[in-house]
Amino acid sequence: MLKEFKQFAMRGNVVDLAVGVIIGAAFGKIVSSLVEDVLMPPIGRLLGHVDFSGLFLNLSQKSYETLAAAKAAGAPTLNYGIFLNTVINFLIVAFAVFLVVQQVNRWTKKPEAAVAPATKNCPQCAMTIPIAAKRCGHCTTHLA
Repeated sequence: MLKEFKQFAMRGNVVDLAVGVIIGAAFGKIVSSLVEDVLMPPIGRLLGHVDFSGLFLNLSQKSYETLAAAKAAGAPTLNYGIFLNTVINFLIVAFAVFLVVQQVNRWTKKPEAAVAPATKNCPQCAMTIPIAAKRCGHCTTHLA
């Protein structure tokens, strides 16, 4: 059983998948930092100095100035600003992955398209004849 597991784990697909997951996780952290630290501050500033991560809807009777204060008090909140950050983060990660996959597809060699055969063999004399032939030019056999 251990030998079978070793063969399974060392198969190319499993190792490739493991490498892909590790690189994907690191890539996700880089893009998350790009979104949170580089892109969202200017977008928030353009929209009137809005910090999306601080936007929330208070579901309790008491008023709270910030999300941190509401969380510290244990008040129920709808944190739609954090959700917006997560959605924007996802869209940028998805677009970045799309661009990477598109480039990898350009680099990989495309398989040759299967060309339909132009000739076939006569069933009677085994000589090569055109695919559209109705009669063999060598032995004059009628072809179906």
